[in-house]
Amino acid sequence: MRKKRTPGITFGLLLFCWLLVPGLAQGIRKPFWAGQFYEADPERLNHTLEVFLQSAEVRRLPGNVIGLIVPHAGYVYSGRLAALAYRQVQDINFESVVIIGPSHQFAFEGCSVYLRGGFESPLGIARVDENLAREIARASGFGFIPEAHQKEHSVEVQVPFIQKVFPEARIVPIVMGDQTERTVKVLADALTRALKGKKVLMIASTDLSHFLERFRANEVDSRTIELIKKFELSTLMKKVERHENIMCGGGPVLAVLHYARKLGSSRVAVLGYSDSAAAGGPADRVVGYLAAAVCVETKGGPLKLNEEEKKELLALTRLAVETYLDSGRLPEYHLQHESLKIPAGAFVTLKKDGELRGCIGFFEPVFPLWETVVRAAVLAATEDPRFPPLKKQELSRIKLEISFLGPLEPVGSVSEIQVGRHGLLIRESGRSGLLLPQVPVEQGWDRQTFLRELCRKAGLPDNAWRKSKGLYKFEALVFHE
Repeated sequence: MRKKRTPGITFGLLLFCWLLVPGLAQGIRKPFWAGQFYEADPERLNHTLEVFLQSAEVRRLPGNVIGLIVPHAGYVYSGRLAALAYRQVQDINFESVVIIGPSHQFAFEGCSVYLRGGFESPLGIARVDENLAREIARASGFGFIPEAHQKEHSVEVQVPFIQKVFPEARIVPIVMGDQTERTVKVLADALTRALKGKKVLMIASTDLSHFLERFRANEVDSRTIELIKKFELSTLMKKVERHENIMCGGGPVLAVLHYARKLGSSRVAVLGYSDSAAAGGPADRVVGYLAAAVCVETKGGPLKLNEEEKKELLALTRLAVETYLDSGRLPEYHLQHESLKIPAGAFVTLKKDGELRGCIGFFEPVFPLWETVVRAAVLAATEDPRFPPLKKQELSRIKLEISFLGPLEPVGSVSEIQVGRHGLLIRESGRSGLLLPQVPVEQGWDRQTFLRELCRKAGLPDNAWRKSKGLYKFEALVFHE
């Protein structure tokens, strides 16, 4: 649909408009696209979201998720792909969600920040985080433009997902007008200042190429996805400013990527790609869809835990194994310490009479720490291929050990590796292997033996580490019963 353009609006005028008519930013925005882009009936919408989310696979991600790239087409076309993105963060406790979508209906410069009230959907009202919205507006100079939000679907279609996945979270809806480098960088700078110290998830709402033949659309989208993965921000910005047919929400995507870069070393994990033809649309007029997670690699050593937190994790680990062996189910449990909800990698080791009886874990922060430990404990007891499944009568002779992993760091030189301090991970030729820091100490290995055994565990030649670009070190906080 052709945009209705409002010429000559500057950043200063946008701020003036906000100050002139602040009352228009108050109140509840009614759903405009319910019954068209998604179900209008609350029960049917809730069921649709549940089906989408339950069928979505949780992936291992390269760091802490700070943002998602999510499509905004009708749910029949892109709902399952959107659910795949939201499923990755469903167990993370975000206080607020900032949604950045492109303007399809109304042309203007800069961005429009929804400042007060909320967005209504068939599932209820998602309240605006008014304090955060005000901070973003103040830091950016962007105000509120009612017409930008009135009929815009790119933000609206994200709201039911957010309500389903984060029922307690508040939102900050932002619609981006002309997608220029200045707008992108001003918004990214403002987000960096306003979000500091807050637990906030960013949503970049975008579809990819529009109305090309399917083979051509897939080709164009593949190149765009590679640019996003490689953080080729300058190239992407030039394409967006030239209005190349790569994605309608290029500006929102770039704002989130710039924001991520300001937080530290960042990576984009592509979760899935699809197009409208896959859902029954015409193959000669295809729209592409991308789901991706924007992650920031954590710095420093492993998160510290006090003695009470360690005791709770160990007790929960034993309870998980006992409950699963007894009933085949995981226990219901209410955490005493909120710190255990932070996403983290961990391994659980089972030892029987001092000998290894199972060890499995997750080396990347896919789940909250408590859930990582529960899942790892059950898998170590029942799925370690080196051992038969643990039996209930063995439990009294089992001792549990938890290795709480710090962030992965690329190994520049093997001289950096300290036996007893560092664990190692190698990823090479589609294979991977991991050894915890305590393993070489227990086995009496030196550094060279440690590296050789790491390669063997991955099914690689003994000296594969010498030329590997996928060798990582990490530290771990190890504690046991």
